[in-house]
Amino acid sequence: MKNKNVLITGANKSIGFETARELGLLGYKVWLGSRDHDRGQLAVNRLTKDGIDAQLIIIDVTNMLSINEAARRIQHEDGKLDVLINNAGILGSHDVAPGEQPIDDIMAVYDTNVFGLIRVTQAFIPLLKCAQNARIIMVSSGLGSLKWVSDLNHPYSRVQAMGYTSSKSAVNAITVAFAKGLMAEGISVNAVDPGYTATDFNGHTGYRTVAEAARGIVWLAAEANADITAGFYFDQNRAPW
Repeated sequence: MKNKNVLITGANKSIGFETARELGLLGYKVWLGSRDHDRGQLAVNRLTKDGIDAQLIIIDVTNMLSINEAARRIQHEDGKLDVLINNAGILGSHDVAPGEQPIDDIMAVYDTNVFGLIRVTQAFIPLLKCAQNARIIMVSSGLGSLKWVSDLNHPYSRVQAMGYTSSKSAVNAITVAFAKGLMAEGISVNAVDPGYTATDFNGHTGYRTVAEAARGIVWLAAEANADITAGFYFDQNRAPW
């Protein structure tokens, strides 16, 4: 993808890193977002060894100064952003009954998963408007699907993580809001469920590999029709909200 670039938050490991690797191999310039410099630089070094044009960009989605500095840097060096992938997220307390999960914990989850996503998206809209057929991808979760979690026969209904699951439901709603708001600008906005993937996030208990998880994200970023917007996808198929 000549002259196209992508910013991925939380990309120094797991699904974010694999997404960066696959898009980099497709020819995208990768802005690898990481809160931690050393971990981020190690990830960038791995990508550059594969011949990928990758740059570390320090970004903490809970810190507006960090976000604005990242936006200024990309503005200065590239003048546009073709793809924004909001991947950063935290789990918070889990296996805790809703009546027992501390409010402070839920607020921390929302600060990253919901407000962080909004902060980053709003900050980069001007750069996305400077690209043709720009795309925004929200990495959500099947646990955010109200249909799935309310179905007592579905395995997701047995997960106790109110802060996380409700934050991903909010991500889905935010996806629709941004999609409608940016439709006239030609910017597509979609959410994607990577599936239950073996990562540090879940103690590597997931049944999917990071490559399988990244496939749907890469598809939305590089292969799906540019006019697809306001959707929630799992493995290139529409998932229920």
